[in-house]
Amino acid sequence: PLAKMAACSDLDDQIDRLKRCEIITESEVVALCRKAREILVDEGNVQPASSPVTICGDIHGQFYDLKELFEIGGDVPTRSYVFLGDFVDRGFYSVETFLLLLALKVRYPDRINLIRGNHESRQITQVYGFYDECLRKYGSAHVWQLCTDVFDYLSLAVLIDNEVLCVHGGLSPKLKSLDEIRVIDRKVEVPHEGPMCDLLWSDPDDVPAWGMSPRGAGYLFGASVARQFNETNHLHFICRAHQLVMEGYRWQLDEEVLTVWSAPNYCYRCGNVAAIFEYEGSGASPRYRFKLFQEAPASKRGVPSRPAPVEYFL
Repeated sequence: PLAKMAACSDLDDQIDRLKRCEIITESEVVALCRKAREILVDEGNVQPASSPVTICGDIHGQFYDLKELFEIGGDVPTRSYVFLGDFVDRGFYSVETFLLLLALKVRYPDRINLIRGNHESRQITQVYGFYDECLRKYGSAHVWQLCTDVFDYLSLAVLIDNEVLCVHGGLSPKLKSLDEIRVIDRKVEVPHEGPMCDLLWSDPDDVPAWGMSPRGAGYLFGASVARQFNETNHLHFICRAHQLVMEGYRWQLDEEVLTVWSAPNYCYRCGNVAAIFEYEGSGASPRYRFKLFQEAPASKRGVPSRPAPVEYFL
């Protein structure tokens, strides 16, 4: 018990530092990622959760906006959360964002679920910023390697009350049932095609059944596909993220699918609002509510450590 108390107090200290947008030491990251893998390895591809729970869409390294999210939604462990993936890339604070969420997962494993997004991948993070940010903040790729190893352990889906399925992207022509998701070997880099890829990359769209995705991975799926999947698996609807919606959330495909987006003023220029989805359960009244929020005001933001400009001497 004493060792456990000491571990909790260490974690609480790290969480406090991360909440101030301060990085933790490399050796602390090593220990945190080890503990996270020990917890995540026991979680299923489709991890069960219970209402009431707050569901959040893409964050993309927008740390100060994640703090706004917790301000309007309540802190872990007071409130239970599901994050739908894409914690990293594009924003200035992917390191602090992912490590804070991971530390909360390790400290309160039953109160927060982290689903893998298409950006939780070695290949994508080398292009869209997380790799470079780790290099800049830690001086080597070691922290990036530790974090991307944890990505392989993240769940592919969360099932709330056996009636709402949460995934990052959408459906796959290769998957008809939740049991088919449960048997995927998820502990790998995100494949370029196949059912695991589709869960992380697909989008709902106005197509008769299935369509080619302009993203070059995953598929477009229509209302008939979503309705059939939900009926087969006794789901009320599918909750997903992955696509910017200017109003923060959007019901799609005859309300078979809900998109939630939680990065306000995405990329610091899109001008969108963000939302979180508070699901209270089918027996509650109201069953759910949306909370909208804007980007954190300038007075609350730090100044991002931008890479030094390259000087050219002609």
